[in-house]
Amino acid sequence: MKVLKNILVGFVVSFLGSLPLGYLNFVGLEIYSKSGIQSVVFFILGIILVEAFVIYFTLIFANQLVNNKKLMKWIDVFGVFFLLIIGYSFYYHASESIEQPSVLNQYIAYSTFFLGVVLNCLNFLQLPFWTAWNLYLVNEKYIVTRGKLKFYYLFGTLLGIFWGMVTIIYFLDSLTSKIGFLTKYLMPVIIPGFFLILALYQARKVYSKHFSGNGIRT
Repeated sequence: MKVLKNILVGFVVSFLGSLPLGYLNFVGLEIYSKSGIQSVVFFILGIILVEAFVIYFTLIFANQLVNNKKLMKWIDVFGVFFLLIIGYSFYYHASESIEQPSVLNQYIAYSTFFLGVVLNCLNFLQLPFWTAWNLYLVNEKYIVTRGKLKFYYLFGTLLGIFWGMVTIIYFLDSLTSKIGFLTKYLMPVIIPGFFLILALYQARKVYSKHFSGNGIRT
C-alpha cells in the first residue's frame, strides 16, 4: 500500500507541476512541430535524467537546503534573469529569417536528449519547487521515504513529468494548429510576453521575500 501511495503521490505532484506553461514545455512544442514525437521523447528523457538527481537529493537534503537562506535567495534572483533570457531567446529567434537557422535548430540537429539535459541543468527554479514539495509531503506523511520506498516515489515523479509534458505539448500543438492567430504570434509575441510577465511576478516575489522590510533579509 505504501509503495502504491508513494508512486501515485509522486505522479500527481509532478504531473500537475509539469502542466504550467514553463519554458521547457515551449521548447518541447517547437521541437515537436519541427522534428516530431520521437525527438520530443528524447528531449523529455534528457529532462528526466537531470530531474531524477534533483528530486532525489532535495528529498534527502530538503531541510538543509531550506535552512540555507543565502543559497535560496540567489536561486530566486537567478530565476528572474533566467526567465528574461528565455523570453528574449524566443523573441530573437522568432525574428530571424527562414534561411538563418536558430540556435535551437542547431541543437536539434545533434541531440534533443542533450538539449533536455542542458536546459534542465539551467533550470535552478526546480530546486525550491522540489524542496518545498518534498518537505511538505514528508512532514504531512503523504509519502514514506525510508529504505527503498523513496525510489518508488521517485519513479512516480519521473513518470508524472513525462506524461505531464507530453500532454501539454500535444495540447499546445493542437491549439496552435487550429487557431491561426496563435500560430502567427506565438513565438514572437505571446511566449516572450508570457516570460516577461513571469519574470516580473518572480521579481516581485524576490523583492517581497528578500529585500523589503516585510521580508527576511539574508
